[in-house]
Amino acid sequence: MSRYLSPRDIDWPLLIIVLLICGAGVIQIYSATMDTTFHSAWWRQILYVGCGLLLMWFILAIDYHSLMHHVPMMYGASVVALLGTAAIGATVFGSKRWIPIPGTGIHLQVSEFVKLVIILLVARYLTDLKRDELEIREMLILSGLVLVPMALVLAQPDLGTSLTYMAVLITGAFLAGLRWKYVAAIAVVAVLVVPVGWTFFLKQYQKERLISFMDPERDPQGNGYQLIQSQIAVGAGGMFGKGITHGTQAQLRFLPVPHTDFIFSAFAEEHGFVGVVVVLSLYFVMIMRIVQNAQTAPDRAGMYICMGVAGLLLFHMLVNVGMVVGRMPVTGIPLPFMSAGGSSIWSNFLALGLVNNVRLRRFVN
Repeated sequence: MSRYLSPRDIDWPLLIIVLLICGAGVIQIYSATMDTTFHSAWWRQILYVGCGLLLMWFILAIDYHSLMHHVPMMYGASVVALLGTAAIGATVFGSKRWIPIPGTGIHLQVSEFVKLVIILLVARYLTDLKRDELEIREMLILSGLVLVPMALVLAQPDLGTSLTYMAVLITGAFLAGLRWKYVAAIAVVAVLVVPVGWTFFLKQYQKERLISFMDPERDPQGNGYQLIQSQIAVGAGGMFGKGITHGTQAQLRFLPVPHTDFIFSAFAEEHGFVGVVVVLSLYFVMIMRIVQNAQTAPDRAGMYICMGVAGLLLFHMLVNVGMVVGRMPVTGIPLPFMSAGGSSIWSNFLALGLVNNVRLRRFVN
């Protein structure tokens, strides 16, 4: 087999679909931030997407087997970086999640990039087992490795991002053949641990968010406000929406910061049911393309990487959409490739680069 890697072998349909989603996001950010102090966010998002494409091309040049070889070093660096964030990170809205880059105005969210390390960590660990079933001891070891960065992110506090690490872990565990009796045992333990987590780990505002999710009318001017306004925006869109820049919930500022975590609410109001179906269809095809790349991966490592990315993006999409329509708690998880933010866009494009990295080496020995 030839070792030549041709750009023609990149999953161009996947890349085009992602760029269409990014385009929809830029348009919605422009509309949602019109006449606000955030109005520069739309062209900054274009710059973020352009930089994300460069990062994707960069990671394509490094064989994913080489990346897997350096997982211990990357894992250690991730833990150190998260500890560094706790020490010198900037505090925004009560959370210390970002490290400012001097002279640029850019704040990097380290936890976003740790997702990639978790994907590679899970892939390497499960590949090295060389078995078709995952025993409980091995599951506990892998869980312990993932729980270290997860706990550090939860302490920032950032419940949403920490849960995405768990999504990658669960995806890998099921693919590795975790027995159902172990799944049942883990579920029982999780139920027993919930009261402990509620008492000792969740911040007060996180508890209030969970309570308001179940009954937003309980505090309509406080913790339930954003969810109520989001549901109003989604319902107001009707069949075809109110049109770009004509969404009242976003334009009249009833919906707080509609260009970030709640961008889907603003999009639904302005583009209606038809627009929502189109975007969700693009997400569905995107996930299926990634799964297809997992099926054609040259080895188990490549399969675990692709499915880890698929599980991560699917979790993001389901939780974010569920959140804005009131079917999931408000956890601050951005919508992939649409929500404004450099770190999220860059980590997503790096994940896309990992998928294409595997695809490019299908026929390389």
